[in-house]
Amino acid sequence: MKWFKKVLLALAVIVVVFLAIVALQPAEFRVVRTATISAPPPAVFTQVNDLHNWEAWSPWGKLDPAMKQTYAGAPAGAGAIYTWAGNSQVGEGRMTITESNPSDLIRLKLEFLKPFTATCTSEFTFKPEGDRTAVSWSMAGRNNFMAKAFGLFMNSDKMVGGDFERGLAQMKSLVETASKK
Repeated sequence: MKWFKKVLLALAVIVVVFLAIVALQPAEFRVVRTATISAPPPAVFTQVNDLHNWEAWSPWGKLDPAMKQTYAGAPAGAGAIYTWAGNSQVGEGRMTITESNPSDLIRLKLEFLKPFTATCTSEFTFKPEGDRTAVSWSMAGRNNFMAKAFGLFMNSDKMVGGDFERGLAQMKSLVETASKK
């Protein structure tokens, strides 16, 4: 019986230590990736500002060809809305452009519904560099307790960063090919 109490005490200590570690994890997260595209800011800005254009370069669209997509609100810019529902790789959610400053900044509200619920902010910035444009794609948000616990095993930067890199590479290819025509 004595060993049973020791095992229970050890488990209780492990649980308390785990909860303390989770509680001490950062509440905020931010993922950022940047690419340089050989085109002026307006050519790159258009790819992001019109949510219909995302289908050509978004890294998630190809993960589920049967994904259901709908568009609402403004045709482009602030107020444009995109919703999706797909397989377990793309989940379900809604994206709304909340701010659109031509050739400078696009800010989006991301609402994830499945496989988990979360709300984040995503931004694209466009900086001219001679005849090229440096595009930065970021996503930031707050981690609740469960997200902090999940973060101990899966890093947001590693999980989403690769997708951002693929999306920016596809956008770069698309814009640079179009500018050569």
